[in-house]
Amino acid sequence: MATRFVNIDRDTPLLLPPDLRDWVPADHLAHFILDAVEALDLSQVNVNTRGTGNEQYPPTMLLSLLVYSYATGTFGSRRIEQSTYDNVAVRLLTADTHPDHDTICTFRRENQALLSESFVKVLQLAQELKLARFGQITVSLDGTKITANASKHSAVSYARAGQRLAQLEGEVRQLLAKAEQADATPLQDGLTIPAEIVRRQERKAALAKARAEIETRAQARYATELAEHEKKMTARLARQQRGERLRGPGPTPPSPEPKPKDQYNFTDPASRIMKTGGAFEQCYNAQAVVEVDSRLIVGERVSQRPNDKRELVPTLAAVVPVAGPVVSVLADNGFFSEAAVKQVEQTPAGTPTGTVVYAPLDKTSHHRSVADLEKQPEPPAPAPGASVSEALRHRLKTTAGKALYKLRQQTVEPVFGIIKSAMGFRQFLLRGAAKASTEWTLVCLAYNLRRLHTLKLARKTPATA
Repeated sequence: MATRFVNIDRDTPLLLPPDLRDWVPADHLAHFILDAVEALDLSQVNVNTRGTGNEQYPPTMLLSLLVYSYATGTFGSRRIEQSTYDNVAVRLLTADTHPDHDTICTFRRENQALLSESFVKVLQLAQELKLARFGQITVSLDGTKITANASKHSAVSYARAGQRLAQLEGEVRQLLAKAEQADATPLQDGLTIPAEIVRRQERKAALAKARAEIETRAQARYATELAEHEKKMTARLARQQRGERLRGPGPTPPSPEPKPKDQYNFTDPASRIMKTGGAFEQCYNAQAVVEVDSRLIVGERVSQRPNDKRELVPTLAAVVPVAGPVVSVLADNGFFSEAAVKQVEQTPAGTPTGTVVYAPLDKTSHHRSVADLEKQPEPPAPAPGASVSEALRHRLKTTAGKALYKLRQQTVEPVFGIIKSAMGFRQFLLRGAAKASTEWTLVCLAYNLRRLHTLKLARKTPATA
């Protein structure tokens, strides 16, 4: 019997379906995003209301295009523009129109309010579709380092900037002296003394600006550290007055001076050097709060701090009201500080807020001994007036606390894994803290719609089986 192949005919004109929706499978992500965005009532969009200039692309179309592109791993505006020609699903979203890369980039950059509004309304949509239940929720939160659109080699330290300033000043004096000499040795072809002086003066101005910015940051850091130092000294004095024995010297007072290794990046000054794995890169600290049942992101923000020590309170404050209130917070020990936990769990008047934090204070081994496998009695409750640390340790020793805290690694960590690996988002394209925050909102919005699409398909599968 002769071998049979599918007929591949590239010469006969193709009779395309009359409806672009027929080009894409009915359960495709593009259909879901298109329907979801068109259902949103968007009031915060930034458009030209004067009616001048060329016709504008509808905001819902551009938002659908951006969300789908980020959800499927296409981030650059030029690549998104090219996908409007290459990708059938994108042709559906754009109705076979082709916004240029400048339009796409401008829309993304200038619509922080629209993206924030859409983020909230997608969570409302999740409730309406009964894909999530909010109110009295348990959340897990964490931060991940996202590389900034800036090279660490474009940075300068405070000490190095001072050295370079002194070197440039000396070179300028040499060039000025050389210009006054009638028999001075000429420069290489194409180089002139006035141009070289101007170039060095511009570099001096940039370095002076860098040092001034580092000094400003040092003053802000000093104010925070001074408040913490005074709090520690007050607590130490109180223990001394109670007759307690004080161990070791008192806390070292902070210094208002910049540290020699404090850095400034010329490409993106708002980014910071942060440790990512075994290397140090220019990064932002992207924070996310995940509802444990639906695994939807219910709060997001971008921080410039290299660690999470002061991020618990502001990150929880980023939870959108439509999702709350929050009753349980699961965080790793990097978020713990007694002051932060107390601020989350108690009002200024000292009454409980209804929110309880679960964060480990002691490192535990992943290996479990035979004794660990045996059933253990519930630990005794901490004594009245116990410290915050004692209360947290007790919570994580109870059976309920252990089971609840296990949800953290099953929720927020996979979310970051999906964003970085499945969606492929590992570097911000926009520069500056405000613009990076806008882009992170877009990433979280794209993740949530992708997650809702998965939940919807999972709900349909048993019914059709």
